[in-house]
Amino acid sequence: MPKLNTLSAPPDAASGTSQIDPPPAPASQLPEANKGPNIVVVGGGAAGLELVTRLGDRLGRPGRARITLVERARTHLWKPLLHEVAAGSLDPNAHEVNYLAQAHWHGFRYRFGEMVGLDRAAKKLHLGGTFDDEGREITPPRAIDYDILAIAIGSVTNDFGTPGAAEHAVRLETPAQAARFNRRLVNACLRAQTQAEPVRPGQLHVAIIGAGATGTELAAELHRTLREVIAHGLDRIDPQRDIRIVLIEAADRLLPALPERISRATRRLLENMGVEVRTGARVKEVTGQGIRLADDSFIPAELVVWAAGVKAPEILRDLDGLEVNRLNQLVVEPTLQTTRDPNIFALGDCAACALPGGAGFVPPRAQAAHQQADHMLAQIEKRLRGQELAPFVYRDFGSLVSLGHHSTVGNLMGTIFGRGVFIEGLFARMMYQSMRVMHERALNGTFHAVISFLSRGLSRHTGPSVKLH
Repeated sequence: MPKLNTLSAPPDAASGTSQIDPPPAPASQLPEANKGPNIVVVGGGAAGLELVTRLGDRLGRPGRARITLVERARTHLWKPLLHEVAAGSLDPNAHEVNYLAQAHWHGFRYRFGEMVGLDRAAKKLHLGGTFDDEGREITPPRAIDYDILAIAIGSVTNDFGTPGAAEHAVRLETPAQAARFNRRLVNACLRAQTQAEPVRPGQLHVAIIGAGATGTELAAELHRTLREVIAHGLDRIDPQRDIRIVLIEAADRLLPALPERISRATRRLLENMGVEVRTGARVKEVTGQGIRLADDSFIPAELVVWAAGVKAPEILRDLDGLEVNRLNQLVVEPTLQTTRDPNIFALGDCAACALPGGAGFVPPRAQAAHQQADHMLAQIEKRLRGQELAPFVYRDFGSLVSLGHHSTVGNLMGTIFGRGVFIEGLFARMMYQSMRVMHERALNGTFHAVISFLSRGLSRHTGPSVKLH
């Protein structure tokens, strides 16, 4: 399942951009005489972008190192927001970070492209060519030299080879996929409004496979936004009769990776909304008309979302001999160095980092990505000074699940409380919103994060609360 929305410790205040300092000199004004080591970060997700931003501020701007980000997208959107984009309750354009601008402001260089290979002996990262929608080349295939390489390319959906899943189910890995789902959702409503015949069974049904954080939050968000879309003059659609949202989970409860109390509270809230919850239900096949379960029962649905299971991208499976596990994740030492090359690090969802005492692996969560980026910053500075690297220690600060405007549930853990504390309602909602502020603070400092938070609050009152096109 996609990345869980979880709490994380705020970055060290000393490492963020000061709210009173003038804007830093752009990367284009950095001295070309910079002869420091080449530090390359592949992947501009939460972990990669936080790391490269802080490396640029600490090492790139003073001329101590050459910092480069390699990323195949143009903009960054915090992955826990994708379900809101899919539901139409969030405009991604207002929340995206432009990589080229971020590099210009924070002392690193952005290279548009996708990693397609690696030559560890020559210390070269190979990038494939990029092309526009008309097939014209934007950037040619090329190689980038590195002295230290950090791979943070995240995760992709794992459909476990389920027949029809790749063809008929929408995945929520990128803003483009989330926006595509939203367009299909609005189009389905417009089609039902204008067709001559009545709304047929299943025509406005949505089936969500996977009741982790993304699937659960999407179900709650869709319950509200679908009704708001219909309220904008689509009077031939009866929400009570025609709309059905089904959340399907193979495990015996929702949110199987979180404490059972959160699972019970979430199920209660979803069922009170009218979301149909099916647990202990394994999907056998996805078709153009709906979902067939292992017991051969069929759930009709116009739209199917696959939000169950994650794995690392296929490129890592054969990346010049680096060790991977069955989920394609790069196996790393406690220092986050890959097991077969001390010059290559991995962090975030694409890294398999064991927890102490054989307690499993660091989970694919937002808080883990943030903590590993923070740890990596210190490790690279130690590496440049010739000091011994320290092991990464993961701290679980709790988990939160947002059910839109209905409620938020979760637990807080760690040294703040000494034990897990269940929270629900307004306080939980405030804590959930603070996670995004923490991520923005790590990228652009406290002042920018606060201003962005306030501007989002004001913008909610200046137009429709859902995307209608």
